[in-house]
Amino acid sequence: MLTTFDMDALRTVVVGTDLGSFARAAVQLGRSQSAVSMHLKKLEQQTGTVLFRRSGRGLVPTEAGDAFIAYARRIIALNDEAALSMGVAATTASVRLGVPQDFFDDVMPATLSAFSNEYDAVHVDIRAGENHSLAEDVRTGRLDAAIAFFGAGSPAEGETLCRLPMRWLSTADTLATLRSEPVPLVLFNHPCLFRQAALAALDKSRTRWRPALTTPSLPAVWSALRSGLGIAVRTDHARPEDIVSAGRECGLPELPAIELRLLRRPDIAPVADRLADILRQETLERVTAGSDRQQPDALCAASAHARHA
Repeated sequence: MLTTFDMDALRTVVVGTDLGSFARAAVQLGRSQSAVSMHLKKLEQQTGTVLFRRSGRGLVPTEAGDAFIAYARRIIALNDEAALSMGVAATTASVRLGVPQDFFDDVMPATLSAFSNEYDAVHVDIRAGENHSLAEDVRTGRLDAAIAFFGAGSPAEGETLCRLPMRWLSTADTLATLRSEPVPLVLFNHPCLFRQAALAALDKSRTRWRPALTTPSLPAVWSALRSGLGIAVRTDHARPEDIVSAGRECGLPELPAIELRLLRRPDIAPVADRLADILRQETLERVTAGSDRQQPDALCAASAHARHA
């Protein structure tokens, strides 16, 4: 007879892997550490192979463990979907969504509101992480779907929703008094597509620059710009009203466009697929609504003249 895996044990493996800690998984699942250990031991006995190895103070999947976790995710997703559709879910189904920080204040609330009108018994796990990690999390199954930025012309992955121009951003006062090189930059942590684009453009134009502040937080970028620390690169989406786009007269080099794509895991469950559809619709509506924001092209004519005098 074929082995029947324990659903609770499978859920323990998946949650522990997603959280990067089986101790945290025990807390989230409301189980003791010993119960979690028993789940792992039971699965290894059933599969007849080592699924995890110790690394430092934690456990990481072996090659066999990675393959098994992928199956565990699919089993749990189907189990939860079936329970939800039959109205017998003992626990709520869970879907995991990722978005860049730029879309957390407008796209995400609208998406959750529309989704909750259709599904009222689904737990949604939202991760507003650093952009570079979102695609990898979808590939590995840690996220069901995500929107993420990609460099224009980069290898095809996901569905391209739109292309957005990158902008040099700061306050009007900072741009008007930007009188000399090196250009002070407010940067995201490496790796970051906006950071890479800014440095490449400046280096190509032989414009000297200096790092003024580095952060993984978009709100921290806006705060740094308001404090007059320098200039950042981002799109116009979610740009605060007191932050402006630098005009052509600023003397800063031209920036490329960036693509916004929707990513879905290949074996996405129907309920998560529906959430991804809603995310797509709400993203396009809000990006389109914000695309006609007026760009003040003459904000720093005085600054450009002073810098190149």
